[in-house]
Amino acid sequence: MNATPDETAKVLRAWEKTAPGYDKQIAIFERIWFGGGREWLGARAQGRVLEVAIGTGLNLPHYPTDASITGIELSPAMLARAKRRAADLGRAVDLHTGDAQALPFADEAFDTVVCALSLCTIPDPATTIGQMKRVLVPGGRLLLLDHTASTWPPIHAAQWLLERLTIRTAGEHFTRRQLPLVRAAGFEIIEVERVKAGTIERVHARKPMPGS
Repeated sequence: MNATPDETAKVLRAWEKTAPGYDKQIAIFERIWFGGGREWLGARAQGRVLEVAIGTGLNLPHYPTDASITGIELSPAMLARAKRRAADLGRAVDLHTGDAQALPFADEAFDTVVCALSLCTIPDPATTIGQMKRVLVPGGRLLLLDHTASTWPPIHAAQWLLERLTIRTAGEHFTRRQLPLVRAAGFEIIEVERVKAGTIERVHARKPMPGS
């Protein structure tokens, strides 16, 4: 599915509106739902790292000190907060405003691509994962963290109902699963973890080497 300009604009409006209070709003979920996920990503990131949909920069404290970090974000208001967080951490980060569905970077420019809790809102996740593959070097790492359809039917049903509102208002999905798209893009799957009744999934994949 190719995203329409209207779909992307809806997501942008939602994040611009959410940005001022985002860190406070998500704090409780960081503790009880996403706990350990950002550390998991940071422990696996290496080299030249691109974070897609960097948001307010909540992953920045967890990256290795010797990694070179580039971030891209659709919302200028979110990106401004990531810039402040990087400054507070004393961390040099190359930040860009842009669309994850059309990454403005050269082929094979990064050793690691990270995306946390964002493919659920990007209108065309398949295209985005294809873009991530394009900018990775052969053998490069793809690291994803996102919420997905629960393995427990009552929770899955509640997620589906919630989506009836959130997709319409903010383009946010709760029952998407990114793993099939990663496989379809031709990545090799290294690790998959599902936690919190299957509602959170962590994926570590690798771009194949030529001829493999």
